[in-house]
Amino acid sequence: MPRVDAVDRFTGEAEASGLDIEVQRYPDGTRTAADAAAAVGCKIDQIVKSLVFMADVRPVLVLCSGARRVDEDRLAGHLGTEIRIAGASEVRAATGYAIGGTPPLGHTVPLRTVVDPHLLEYDEVWAAAGTPDSIFAVDPRALVKATSGAVVAITR
Repeated sequence: MPRVDAVDRFTGEAEASGLDIEVQRYPDGTRTAADAAAAVGCKIDQIVKSLVFMADVRPVLVLCSGARRVDEDRLAGHLGTEIRIAGASEVRAATGYAIGGTPPLGHTVPLRTVVDPHLLEYDEVWAAAGTPDSIFAVDPRALVKATSGAVVAITR
């Protein structure tokens, strides 16, 4: 059985979620928000950071604007439980992708998703597409819909 590339796997999941996307690859990488913004020529605020937190034993995905930081107290308050940032092996187990390339959907298990409202200030944002050198543009409202994300002020 042929091995499916992470980008191809993500693209299939995105299309199944109703997103019409075009993945772009950058050999120099898009691992960080700054790298991704420089590669595509957009504001760092337009980069979607896909961050996994552990709420007790359950992974939760936070889609955060690239220039923002998650306020962990606010996130814990929203979730009603203590949280911590997930480790690399927990991220891979929950999403099927490595840190630096974690896309906002198409994960190994369905993840509760929280979306930073600052992303909705733009008509277009950019998110990882499964690898540290792949990225795609998307309307943030379509992303909220595709992820069934809750838009909550959890950043500082």
